[in-house]
Amino acid sequence: MNKNYQRYTVTAALPYANGPKHIGHLAGAYIPADVYVRYLRLSGKDVIFVCGSDEHGTAIPNQALKEKTTPQAIIDKYDSLIRDCFYKLGMSFDIYHRTSEPIHHQTSQDFFLTLHQKGLLTEEVSEQYYDEEAKVFLADRYIVGTCPKCGYANAYGDQCEKCGSSLSPSELINPRSTLSGKSPVLRPTKHWYLPLQNYESWLREWILESHKEDWRASVYGQCKSWIDAGLQPRAMTRDLNWGIKVPLPDAEGKVLYVWFDAPIGYISATRALFEEIAEKKKKFATPQRDFGKIQKDDWKKYWHNEETKLVHFIGKDNIVFHCIIFPIMLHASGEYILPDNVPANEFMNLEGDKMSTSRGWSIEMHEYLEDFPDKPDVLRYVLLTNLPETKDSEFTWKDFQAKNNNELVAIFGNFVNRALVLTQKYFDNKIPALGALIDVDKNIISELKNFPSQIAFSLESYRFREATASLMDLARLGNKYLAETEPWKLAKNDLPRVGTILNLALQIVANLAVVCEPFLPSSSKKLKEMLAFDGTDWTKTGSIDLMKAGHPLGNASLLFEKIEDQVIENQIKKLNDKKNAMELASLPAEAAKPEISFEEFSKMDIRIGKILKAEPVEKSKKLLKLQVDTGIDVRTVMSGIAEHFSPEEITGKQITILVNLAPRKIMGVESQGMILMASDKDGKLRLLQPSEVVAPGSKVS
Repeated sequence: MNKNYQRYTVTAALPYANGPKHIGHLAGAYIPADVYVRYLRLSGKDVIFVCGSDEHGTAIPNQALKEKTTPQAIIDKYDSLIRDCFYKLGMSFDIYHRTSEPIHHQTSQDFFLTLHQKGLLTEEVSEQYYDEEAKVFLADRYIVGTCPKCGYANAYGDQCEKCGSSLSPSELINPRSTLSGKSPVLRPTKHWYLPLQNYESWLREWILESHKEDWRASVYGQCKSWIDAGLQPRAMTRDLNWGIKVPLPDAEGKVLYVWFDAPIGYISATRALFEEIAEKKKKFATPQRDFGKIQKDDWKKYWHNEETKLVHFIGKDNIVFHCIIFPIMLHASGEYILPDNVPANEFMNLEGDKMSTSRGWSIEMHEYLEDFPDKPDVLRYVLLTNLPETKDSEFTWKDFQAKNNNELVAIFGNFVNRALVLTQKYFDNKIPALGALIDVDKNIISELKNFPSQIAFSLESYRFREATASLMDLARLGNKYLAETEPWKLAKNDLPRVGTILNLALQIVANLAVVCEPFLPSSSKKLKEMLAFDGTDWTKTGSIDLMKAGHPLGNASLLFEKIEDQVIENQIKKLNDKKNAMELASLPAEAAKPEISFEEFSKMDIRIGKILKAEPVEKSKKLLKLQVDTGIDVRTVMSGIAEHFSPEEITGKQITILVNLAPRKIMGVESQGMILMASDKDGKLRLLQPSEVVAPGSKVS
């Protein structure tokens, strides 16, 4: 909606602190939000950018069960990992908070009490699955069973991760508890519900009439489908021992629904931010305010004042919560502003398949940073050029390489380098004077003038791919200008003309240094250092007056570096290896053989031996003939391991050998024992070896 706002509150979806986050999450919410906020700051706008870890809900204790630790240990571990990755990738949050903080618990409980005291919540008793062995009611994610839609045997009580269908626990076939593995029983339990159906007419007016033109079609369409289908009451509490306690005397053992408290995390983070500023513990990302006058309650301006624009950046799986449930909560409270826009993105796929951490088909943020620690901007750029704004998009490593080599290096970096190196060569590294202008110069000045406003319009319309393309077009403009004027050919006969060309080229570089900052913050900083230029005002871009003649430049260096084929091949192999390993780990182990008695087992004499010699067996692809020092003697053992080990790599290795196995002839050679190996789920054999060298003949017991 077109309106002149005095300030902006921008949020990025709170990531669950139950595991690492992949680059699809970056593309969905965080990079576009950061680009938007950085642009607003450069334009002199009063903006706060809030995010933080979502640390409640069943996903946290579920992960704790998997890792055999506590929920607190899980949230501490993954909050630290995610936070560190975000900042290394250039996210410029004013605050990155945690929903486990006391101020969030208080804010959420106060919000719940406000709705309860206004009589806007209803109490209802319903039957819910209960684990009689664990003695707890089971939230949706603590129940698994067969999906009624696709037959997948391990669907959760809220969703089937194989076919993607939304489910309820009652729909599962043969449900079982993830805590005990037993079949749960139904028991009555009381919860507090938000009657969403009471707000349908208000939602129709607010969304379907007021935001039809300015919200993305996918967001508007999903909201319309929900409203047209008829909204149902939704429980705002859960039977859990992990979360924010329901602040009522008759609510023992109940916590707030995670999707009740999580979006309130934006509000509590804002409160925490202003408390820290008022106590002089923190500043905003840009010094646009008089910090001495900021009070703790100033946070309310960013959530209560109608002159504040609220924007939520999310992925499409969170649309219903940010566009229907949270707005109803805000509206019902009577105090808060509503989101002006919710520019949700679709999903980003990876190399032709859906990105999934659980299947090993993903590039986690920390994995990327480990392999490309000096290239945060390359990832930002590649994701921005391919954001899933209107439909699902795809990341491939080959495209990553091409965007880096053919655009960042060959266009952007090449133009910057040529302009700086030529100035260093012909004008002692100082900006030359601007002389008489000819048509080619006037045309370039005219074109330059339009770029910042074009990029700004795209950003304010949440069209980040379009804005990123315009940014690269500005670099193309500079390359085109140098190609047309060829200053290197004029240097011998017309140095003043060369000076004019390079002055204009450097003005384009300075403009790039400012307007690329939202997209490529690390590169912008590096470029400004090369220019010895501190320009940070978007409103001054589009001109040829950003730097004065005679201004000494800094040291020129390459802004971007080429990525070689082998680097990309390694990444593709790493991705496939990770997926294969995850698939292998998920396979069931081979069933146990029939029981034997201790007396039968004690007859086996298992010792550590050493392979002295190994050689292939003629006419056999599987057999190796081994000479093994058993500590008792040196004997010949025929072993079917030739397809897994070469003679060279196994010679000299310690092994585990059954020494009292009756000899038998194999291909005419008497074999005196059996080498014991571990057979993995993929059929590959591994040596069973002691953790440190021991004497041949040592018994295994």
